[in-house]
Amino acid sequence: MTSVRRIMLALAALATLSCAAGAQTLERVRTSGAMRVCIWPDYYGVTYRNPRTGQLGGIDIELSAELARELQANVEYVESSFPQLAADLQAGRCDVAMFAVAVLPSRQQAMAFTAPYLQSDIYGVTTRANRTVRQWADIDQPGVVVAVQAGTFMEPVMRDALKHARMAVIRPPQTREQELEAGRVDVFMTDFPYSRRLLDNADWARLVPPPAPFHVLPYGYAVKRGDAGWLARLDEFVASIKRDGRLLDAARKHGLQDIVVAH
Repeated sequence: MTSVRRIMLALAALATLSCAAGAQTLERVRTSGAMRVCIWPDYYGVTYRNPRTGQLGGIDIELSAELARELQANVEYVESSFPQLAADLQAGRCDVAMFAVAVLPSRQQAMAFTAPYLQSDIYGVTTRANRTVRQWADIDQPGVVVAVQAGTFMEPVMRDALKHARMAVIRPPQTREQELEAGRVDVFMTDFPYSRRLLDNADWARLVPPPAPFHVLPYGYAVKRGDAGWLARLDEFVASIKRDGRLLDAARKHGLQDIVVAH
């Protein structure tokens, strides 16, 4: 047997073992009674930690509790973020990401997604006092600085879309809101759930919606690739919460009913 052949057989064996280990996620959750859920705790209306109370709330906090109830397991929340999520799933830090993860081709290379349960377009947020950006057409203009959060789907979309404006990629500890209020950017791009945070809590914020659909993306739950059984169980859950009304009920509680994918 040639050395190349040995290497190929060894790699195939490792891949088989990896898939076998991954396929045990559902069994492990049921046996251990614990389900680890990756969340981004700054996602208003989705998986948001109230800074005053420290309590988590949002549509996916409620729905992850529903999934855990069905599996007779306890939820263990693992803090993650969009830039960190792929690594967290690959390393096994969580069993599923439940924080409205946009289904992007680049993400599909590293993780598998359920059927979508929400969808959102991109929106601009500026200040009420801003005279530069009054409507959507004002965004991609010379001299305008457009902020996006690092790792979100807005980053590649706006990089391709902007022809005249300059894009600023915001990374922690800076925030888009701070950069906007300080006047270092003219507008920041976000999705529907996050825009609600500003409109509900900041009287200085103003929404700049696109006049027509701009870049609508579906949101799903994400898991590590290679575990068809676990993904199928999550798809079953998504189908059931659509069918029995739990998805719409949770969405209404958090002002997200307009972006529910009902079927």
